[in-house]
Amino acid sequence: MTHTLLLVDDEPEFLRTLATGLRGAGYEVETAATVEAALTSATDHRFDALVLDLVLPDGSGKDVCIGVRKSSDVPIVVVSAVGEEREKVEALDAGADDYVVKPFPLGELLARLRAVLRRATPSTEPVLRLGPLEIDREGRAVRRNGELVHLTPHEFDLLRVLGENEGKLVTHARILREVWGPAYQREANYLHVYVSQLRRKIEDDPARPKLLLTAPGLGYRLIAES
Repeated sequence: MTHTLLLVDDEPEFLRTLATGLRGAGYEVETAATVEAALTSATDHRFDALVLDLVLPDGSGKDVCIGVRKSSDVPIVVVSAVGEEREKVEALDAGADDYVVKPFPLGELLARLRAVLRRATPSTEPVLRLGPLEIDREGRAVRRNGELVHLTPHEFDLLRVLGENEGKLVTHARILREVWGPAYQREANYLHVYVSQLRRKIEDDPARPKLLLTAPGLGYRLIAES
C-alpha cells in the first residue's frame, strides 16, 4: 500500500530534498509552504500522515496541528530546527504525534513515519504483540518471550498505554492522566519510579533499555523493533 504524505516547510531546498527522499522511499508526497496552504490541503485531500515544520511565514506549525485536530486523527510528525523542550511539549500537546529535530538522517524520519502509520490502524485484537511482549488487554496479563510477567495494576496500565501507542512519543502528562488520573499530571518523578520498575521486568538489561525508551524531559516510547 502506498501512503500519501503532506510535507509542510517554507524552506524550498529542504522541501525539495526531503520530498525527493520520501518519494524514493515509496511515499506519494504533496507539499505546502504556509499554514493556510497546509490547512487547505488537509481539508481538501485525504493524507495518511503530515510531516510539518514549526516555523512558517504566516504562523506556527502548532496552528496546523490544532486546525487539523478539529476534524482528523491523521498522524502528524513535526520536523523542526527548534529543539527546546518547551516547544516540543507544546507541539505534542497541540496534537503532534512525534517530533524530530533538524538536521536528521532520512532513516530516522522513515522509522518515525512507519511507527505513526502503524498506530493509525490499531489492532482490534485483545492481545497486542510487540516484539518479545504480548499484552493481553482483556485478561490484563503480559508475557515476555512466552513467559508470564507479574505486573502491578499500575505497571500493566503504563505498559498498555505505551503499547497502544507503539513507536509514538507519549508525554509524561498524558501517561499520568491516563494511568493515574488528572491529579497526577505533574508528577513526572512519580512516573519515573514506575518506569524503572517496569524496565526491570521487561528488559534484558534495564540499564540499557531497548524496548521502553526515554525522551528526556518529554516522555517515553515503546519500541517493538529492537
